[in-house]
Amino acid sequence: MEDFARITEKYTAEAQKRMRPEGANQYQILSQSDSDRLRHLADDIWADHAALDAQTPPLKAGDSPKFLIVGAGLGGISAAVRLIQAGFSADQIRLVETAGGVGGTWYWNRYPGLHCDVESYVYLPLLEETGYMPSHKYSPGVEIRHYLQDVVKKWNLEDKILFRTKVDKLEWDEAARVWECDMTTGRGPKGAESTPLSVTAEFVWGTAGLLAKPQAPKLPGVGIEGFKGDVFHTSLWNYDVTGGTSEEAFPVMSKLKDKRVGIIGTGATAIQVVPCVAQYAKEVYVFQRTPAAVYSRGQRPTDPEEWKKISGEPGWAEARRENLAGHISNCLPPDAPDLVNDEWSRQPAYAALVAGPEFAQVTPDQIPAVIGHFLAQDAENSARLRARIATVVKDKETAAKLTPWYPAWCKRPTFSDAYLEAFNQPNVHLVDTDGKGVESVTPQGLVANGAEVPLDIIVLSTGYRGPGADGADPSIRAGIKVLGRGGKTISESWEATGPGTLHGYASHGFPNLFWLAPLQSGVTSNHAHALDVQCKAISYLAAAAHERAGGPAKSGVTVEVELAAQEAWSMKIMMGAGRFATMSICTPSYINNEGHIIDPNATQEDMMKRARASPYSGGILEFIKEVKQWRDDGKLAGIEVTVP
Repeated sequence: MEDFARITEKYTAEAQKRMRPEGANQYQILSQSDSDRLRHLADDIWADHAALDAQTPPLKAGDSPKFLIVGAGLGGISAAVRLIQAGFSADQIRLVETAGGVGGTWYWNRYPGLHCDVESYVYLPLLEETGYMPSHKYSPGVEIRHYLQDVVKKWNLEDKILFRTKVDKLEWDEAARVWECDMTTGRGPKGAESTPLSVTAEFVWGTAGLLAKPQAPKLPGVGIEGFKGDVFHTSLWNYDVTGGTSEEAFPVMSKLKDKRVGIIGTGATAIQVVPCVAQYAKEVYVFQRTPAAVYSRGQRPTDPEEWKKISGEPGWAEARRENLAGHISNCLPPDAPDLVNDEWSRQPAYAALVAGPEFAQVTPDQIPAVIGHFLAQDAENSARLRARIATVVKDKETAAKLTPWYPAWCKRPTFSDAYLEAFNQPNVHLVDTDGKGVESVTPQGLVANGAEVPLDIIVLSTGYRGPGADGADPSIRAGIKVLGRGGKTISESWEATGPGTLHGYASHGFPNLFWLAPLQSGVTSNHAHALDVQCKAISYLAAAAHERAGGPAKSGVTVEVELAAQEAWSMKIMMGAGRFATMSICTPSYINNEGHIIDPNATQEDMMKRARASPYSGGILEFIKEVKQWRDDGKLAGIEVTVP
């Protein structure tokens, strides 16, 4: 075993060299860039605008659906289906989506090699209801996109979605007991003809995802926009430049022949992109600030006979999801089977991020011991990871530069049987910047380590705006101005005490408004599982409230969190926040707001407010259990239901 003290010192040194005072502001959100060229990198290149123009819009001015769901990604689709299963009809539901099709992140992202990093048998929603058998243990992105389209068809939601539409403002009308919804919808070529649209809705459900705002680094020199070659972000892969098609998991990118391609970033996306590009490009330069933790993948086609065993019993899907979550949160008995049995379930220290029953309540004086516990728990796993890299990568110097030095929970682990191997190819070059990142851009290429690398194409694999960068207010992340009772925004409502919800999805002062977010809720590495837990809880609440009022067709029903219940839940969250101090030792990343998860100048009051924005500290299985007990009680405790 490697020397534990030396390893932890190495972790600290590597994290510190990557810290930047500007934090998340070292990046620019593409859609908000001052550069016209960069802004257009976020344009919807997949939409069939002529076909969309020919459709009859499912919403027109003055309409008033019972439910308006903002977003038609995995969360929005799951929300709509769970409402239907709870007793509402598809006709009572409308969805609005900025994109030209369904799928959310799976609509936008179509880069070569794209696959889900979680087993498809536990990731894809509603598998038990649809009877669908995924093609592989880890589904390619194109399959996930088509599957979500099929889910929409199955539940008769195809004509209930208004595409190319952004919700700008929501304002609660107390007298009418509805939300006034102001939107902007696009039509015409490229959807560029913007038209205001106003409707009302009895209930609004926000489903903005965690991968919604692609970003690029702010670089000196001529800036990325001044590069004379082609530039695009992986979230909108430009097949006109590379060749190939978004309808293939591994497209033939014949246009890359004789091209020098620079890829900025080494996260979960680059891990999949690099081997594909390396197969076709003349030269590939991978610009690395922080090495990825790359474990083996073990991809394989789904065996029909094995699938019969997996899906043979009612309730199998939820049981399999909970089994994986239990292994990751370290809360299953020692003899519990490992149903998924992949590298995710071999990450015992990942509970430092996603939480679990152990250390659900941690006092400040216990924090150093808790961090030490998880470091020790991760030691063998991280040593195994580093040994794998040294074995796979033939050049010792390259292998050393590709070796990560941070605990397993600090960045999302990646999985590939081709990424590390790609660096054994003569046309693949690692440009390691020792934590500094790319220095500048010239018209002909990128400058790193004081040297210019001439390029024909720059691929931005630089990720998304992190969940902590916009604060806790879910409306800010969604880009919607929300005015609740008394004209208050969510941020204004939370200003005095910090974030406040019941079960993470609704807040006092904002009746009939729900959202999906990790705030004060259960989280796990399988985000689809966490979303579905919230969707089921919200759908149950809406259905139970209407049952009290006279049925799902009853109008004017309002559902609002009581202030006392909100404070009790928020205090519970705050008391459990200490366990997440494990993030304070991490290298800067998307997860910890680029290393600025803790404000050294914060007052005690500020820290207490921020603690209320934490996830549920007992882990997702304990969260499910607590919400189930609340539901089984049948009283809707902490919820005020009113009927006109």
